[in-house]
Amino acid sequence: MNKKLQSALSILTIALLIIACAEKPNTNGTDEGENTVEVLKVSPELYFSGVSIPWGMTWLPDGDMLITDRSGKLLRVKNGNLVAEISGVPEVLARSQGGLLDIEMHPDYESNGWIYITYSSTEGEGDGANTAIMRAKLENNALVESEVLYKATPNTSRGQHYGSRIAFDGDGYLYFSIGDRGNRDVLPQDLSKDGGKIYRLNDDGSVPSDNPFVTEDGAIDAVFSYGHRNPQGMSTHPETGRIWAHEHGPRGGDELNYIEAGKNYGWPVISYGINYNGTSFTDMTEKEGMEQPKTYWDPSIAPSGLDFVTSDLYPGWQGKAIVGSLKFNYLVIVELDGTEVKNRTIVLEDIGRVRNVKQGPDGYIYVAVDGAGIYKIVPES
Repeated sequence: MNKKLQSALSILTIALLIIACAEKPNTNGTDEGENTVEVLKVSPELYFSGVSIPWGMTWLPDGDMLITDRSGKLLRVKNGNLVAEISGVPEVLARSQGGLLDIEMHPDYESNGWIYITYSSTEGEGDGANTAIMRAKLENNALVESEVLYKATPNTSRGQHYGSRIAFDGDGYLYFSIGDRGNRDVLPQDLSKDGGKIYRLNDDGSVPSDNPFVTEDGAIDAVFSYGHRNPQGMSTHPETGRIWAHEHGPRGGDELNYIEAGKNYGWPVISYGINYNGTSFTDMTEKEGMEQPKTYWDPSIAPSGLDFVTSDLYPGWQGKAIVGSLKFNYLVIVELDGTEVKNRTIVLEDIGRVRNVKQGPDGYIYVAVDGAGIYKIVPES
């Protein structure tokens, strides 16, 4: 082969590689070379330590924090001190990944007093448990007027992938996630079965008339999107009012997704991950009719907790998403351009297994860490 032809083929090969890479979503699992977030020194300040697995956290109008412990306890904390353990909490199966899970206030809480909670419920058909969502009101540190709004069926003795996170969109609709319950080959792609899905309800538990599958025979009419593995982060974008969620991949392939009505997010037909034992379960990373993640992590960071930073306490972080990592004990700042991911930056390394991250009404970011408690993230002057 002459030198001119060899040189031309080399240039063509490089060009094709550049084009191929440009068509893929952000695959940089280590986030190296992506640090464009303004350098901001922050330090974790222990806020409350009296909780083992702090799954969910939210705030009452007076500033008191409500914290769910996966063991089944609901705690009320004021200024870092325990005020009360709330009574009237639903019975949960606190085993493996199940227990008392997420908690969220109604957007109009001050008018109606509703609090929403997801948990592993043994009620209904079958052994074991499945994810349920309820609402209740708080009076004298007790839950009252409790109503179960949705209960996934059937129960299963499998201990993994309950989900579950709660969010309200800008129109006041209630969203919650349920993982595939360890049954990936059946549940996520079947619209007639619970699991591997994100659901949308009216705040009273009724089904919106414009839900995407209400007219489809056999489909669960509460389903909003499907093809999910185990979403443990979900939040509402503060400007658009739309829902974002991330989910655990298996070994690699954790995803951040923009959630749209009726969309199929692919699990387990397409994935950027492999089995935990290193074998492959699919050879496809994309397929027509299935959504691509906005970004994914390989290796897996085991994402848990998701929020958007709006506080002016964190210059350079405003308008960006913040994600917790159970596996690598850090936070990730995710910069968006519309619905596309521009950059990811690791911050606050070695804080511990991050179970949740949320911005409080005081403007500070709070991080729930397994085995440690709740940390308040304080910017250093």
